[in-house]
Amino acid sequence: MYINHNYYIAYKLFNALFAGLALGSVMSIYAPLKPSIYSLGGIALALGMIIVARMYEKILTIQWFYRFTLLVEVVLFGVILFFLSTEFSYQSALLMYIGYQITFIFSSYLIRAETLFLSETYMLIRIDTVKQIGTLIGMAVAYVFYKFLEDKTNIEQVCTMHYILLAIQVIVIFLVYRSFRDKQ
Repeated sequence: MYINHNYYIAYKLFNALFAGLALGSVMSIYAPLKPSIYSLGGIALALGMIIVARMYEKILTIQWFYRFTLLVEVVLFGVILFFLSTEFSYQSALLMYIGYQITFIFSSYLIRAETLFLSETYMLIRIDTVKQIGTLIGMAVAYVFYKFLEDKTNIEQVCTMHYILLAIQVIVIFLVYRSFRDKQ
């Protein structure tokens, strides 16, 4: 298996665009949660990251890098679908938080694997640059989007944003699939 650099760069751009767009909506979604939940979530996150780190010997391969990258993106897709298909409540906010925490468990692993398998300096420069560009574009678009919908409630704004996030996440999953190719 190998990584198609052009698709991977496009994936990182859209992934960062998603993050930039989602940032404000996540804060609104988490509003009903009690502060103690963040402590429990942080503990679960740290324990999960320790478990993943202890498995590095087996999972620091390009195949596992692909699987975990795809897993994280599919979980995010599921979280978005869940949000769009349920009523906003404390329970839905909690399940959204848990979904995002699950994806964060793999964050250190994905960064380490990315550095190992895309270790050329020019690739790391391209990746970090497009990530920042994508995040900036996402935050700027989100700002304009929320300003345009100021007459709506926070939840109405966030719900509308999640339709855009759903479309972007479909593109992200496609780009992950295209980024990792079997050697022929």
